Amino acid sequence: MFREISRGNDSFTTAFDLAFAPADRASTDLAVRCVVAIPVRNEADRLPACLAALADQRDRLGRRVERDVFGIIVFANNCTDDSGSLARALGNELSLPLRVVEISLMPGAAHAGNARRGAMDAALDWLAEDSATDGVILTTDADSRVSPDWIASNLQAIHAGADLVLGQVRLDEDGDLLPEALHRRGQLESEYEALLTELNARVDPLAYDPWPRHATISGASIAITRKIYEEVGGLPRVSLGEDKALVAALMRFDAKIRHAPDVLVTTSGRCDGRAPGGVADTLRLRSDDPEAFCDEALEPFRIALRRAKWRRRLRQLWSASDLAGDEAWARALQISDSCARRAHEALTFGAAWSEIEHDSPRLARRLLPPAELPGQIKLARQALDRLRKVGLSPCEDVQAEPAMPL
Repeated sequence: MFREISRGNDSFTTAFDLAFAPADRASTDLAVRCVVAIPVRNEADRLPACLAALADQRDRLGRRVERDVFGIIVFANNCTDDSGSLARALGNELSLPLRVVEISLMPGAAHAGNARRGAMDAALDWLAEDSATDGVILTTDADSRVSPDWIASNLQAIHAGADLVLGQVRLDEDGDLLPEALHRRGQLESEYEALLTELNARVDPLAYDPWPRHATISGASIAITRKIYEEVGGLPRVSLGEDKALVAALMRFDAKIRHAPDVLVTTSGRCDGRAPGGVADTLRLRSDDPEAFCDEALEPFRIALRRAKWRRRLRQLWSASDLAGDEAWARALQISDSCARRAHEALTFGAAWSEIEHDSPRLARRLLPPAELPGQIKLARQALDRLRKVGLSPCEDVQAEPAMPL
């Protein structure tokens, strides 16, 4: 598929290191092999720190991870610096099981989605060579540094049943140089995001993604089983937001997605990133325009609560095979007959919910200006205080507006 430049020490262990097993188990029969896929474009300055962090991986007991537990793909695409040769040299210096792929993507195809897809497909090929049917593909960015237990924490979540694991991302020291107003806004957005995340976890709980959890979706920290990666057709080849596109596809597939709070990555806080539409572009936009809208996930609280309650109710109807038998929800959500029919015929709840959410005017998203964050945070705190005390009845009627004092 790609021109392979260097392999290095690329042998795998034949079994999952015992130290990755859950703490209450002395041994495991789980045979897991994993490959870390890193798309790289002119990252010679930051690649050493990225690979050094992978070289310093520890197991759950703090012991250094043996090099035959994982492999690393460096997918050097459209580089005009020495990222490829530097990666090979660092692989030898750090004794990393590393392969370098160098490629020039054609104009129009040289974007973040194709680069990460190429890196993850190369990781899939590596797993396939060793018949690792239960293997795991991890991906991060060349300007990021994973935490010492990153591989162990991801594999622990996979071992617990997740199909895909999303980690939390924080900015490095470059973030300290951003405007103070941007830091204040970031704190408000983080607080509101945490409140909405808890709201969803309490109103529409998922056994495989329990509270506490986060809401970050970033290519800087993704782990996915080989099986589900192949079943979903791989990473979507979109020019922007390939990480969110992958999660959306998996949600339609009813995959088990875990937002693991103990999986941490530090990424660059620079404003001159390599991927259009990425973190750097967002930081630059908000530095230039402090009143730029928040991410669409940070919607007004009333809408967020309505969305969570309806998702819970429809999930219950789906589980009871009663989505077609109860037509009241379709009228209440004001969806078209054709949408209701598509939802009835969907093979998964995720696919049905995607149709409903897209068609219903009552679930339409409204972008939130940053000036509204303090008021929305106050509403969310009040509602969550009540939910924490009394909980939410499984039979609560979601057709009416919430009775909470908003």
